[in-house]
Amino acid sequence: MDSVIDFLGTIPWWAWILIVLALIAIRDITQRKHTIRHNFPVIGHIRYLFESIGPEIRQYFVANNREELPFNRIERGWVYASSKNENNYEGFGTDRDIYAHQHIFVNNAMFPFRIEKDHPNAIDKTFLPCAKVMGEFNKRRKPYRPASVINVSAMSFGSLSARAVESMNKGVKIADAYHNTGEGGLSPYHCNGGDVVFHFGTGYFGVRGKDGGFSMEKMKKLVEDNPFVKAIEIKLSQGAKPGKGGVLPGSKISHEIAEIRGVEVGKTVLSPPNHSAFSTVNEMVDFIEAIAEETGLPVGIKAAIGKLDQWEELADIMVKTGKGPDFIAVDGGEGGTGAAPPSFADHVSLPWVYGFGDLYKLFKERGLTERIVFIGSGKLGFPAKAAMAFAMGADCINVAREAMMSIGCIQAQICHTNRCPSGVATQNKWLQRGIDVPLKSERLAQYFKTFRKELIEITHAAGYEHPCLFTMDDIEVNVDDHNLAKELSSTYQYNKTRVPFKSMQHLKDCMYLGGAKKK
Repeated sequence: MDSVIDFLGTIPWWAWILIVLALIAIRDITQRKHTIRHNFPVIGHIRYLFESIGPEIRQYFVANNREELPFNRIERGWVYASSKNENNYEGFGTDRDIYAHQHIFVNNAMFPFRIEKDHPNAIDKTFLPCAKVMGEFNKRRKPYRPASVINVSAMSFGSLSARAVESMNKGVKIADAYHNTGEGGLSPYHCNGGDVVFHFGTGYFGVRGKDGGFSMEKMKKLVEDNPFVKAIEIKLSQGAKPGKGGVLPGSKISHEIAEIRGVEVGKTVLSPPNHSAFSTVNEMVDFIEAIAEETGLPVGIKAAIGKLDQWEELADIMVKTGKGPDFIAVDGGEGGTGAAPPSFADHVSLPWVYGFGDLYKLFKERGLTERIVFIGSGKLGFPAKAAMAFAMGADCINVAREAMMSIGCIQAQICHTNRCPSGVATQNKWLQRGIDVPLKSERLAQYFKTFRKELIEITHAAGYEHPCLFTMDDIEVNVDDHNLAKELSSTYQYNKTRVPFKSMQHLKDCMYLGGAKKK
């Protein structure tokens, strides 16, 4: 044995390198799974190395400022700077191609809206509540006027880390916005003082009975025990994968997640494409009314838009009965916080502008738009895009990935691997430790405040007091050159319904602002 050790000790370090490379070459030649490694032993590994770091090389060294998707470097930089309250201005003019297809133009007024010294926005430059009240038309017992036009969209605990969810909830409390739970149930991390919209899908997590179906008793108890829950949202579909269910592997179901979602530890759970609580539009309306009656809260639905026949049926039922959802959240096909097959993410459901335009026009033709709060979701977390959304008929904006970026997401695009380097979309305890909750909550709040401030400034530049006053003719989008640039009313063939609006002071004095907080 000593002689073997002595012999090995005589081998120089460079010889060890050659031995290791020879062993790798032998393994490469004898394996049959990878053609490149078989045909080009050792050096074939370089190809796989560069392939694995290709996204990082493109992101940091190759792609220009406006080139990346889903969010380019300028968009991400604006969110990062806004969340840190840093300078988010551009110098020397825009570097965007303003003649590009779908570029947005806001038509400014000759004289901007004048703010008097006692105006709410003279006192608070970020005060911008929703112009409509959820549940007011249907006379729900607990109507709710969102105190912010920008809010956190549906993202579950389990999909996001505990610290990410906690940061967002504490952030919306600071910003006076609301936090949508996503379909993973109401976790302790949603319970830090921010207003909450409880969201559930076909798995009924958090309000799930022993049979896997919906439990009204659990819903009533959840609302009674958590007065910060201000509204309830039923998910019909989402932009990333409309019409597709999901599987929660048993290996991911810890004791904590099992308790929150109402499932068994270690047992794989299926979220089917369809709801078991209803199967027709009529049944869905009855289901909405039953929840609203039992809880007193506004109840709405969330969906990505494709075919319109069942939406037409819903609209006809609402006209006939006077019943139906208090709000509709329209998700665009460009949505992406839920992992999905490329065939779904790339091709199923319409982009937000097309889907929302089709749906709003349908409801407008039946005179229903005034009774519904329309929520837009799908890369709308930028003031100019939000102005376009309001001009088309949206009343609020929900943001998901933009909110993630405000607390540190770097668009690594590996959310589905549980290896998120920023700790936002992972359950890895070590990676989560990088999130400083007090700091990140302040950053989300600052992003929301900056967004509202800039949206207000754009609104005033167009001559209006509140973005709900934008009309389809106030926004133009490029079709080709300016001779073919069209107002939204010409592009999407409708005009939004005028939103009843008295003044920003009237909204500030509303007893339902933030959900009956004021008497």
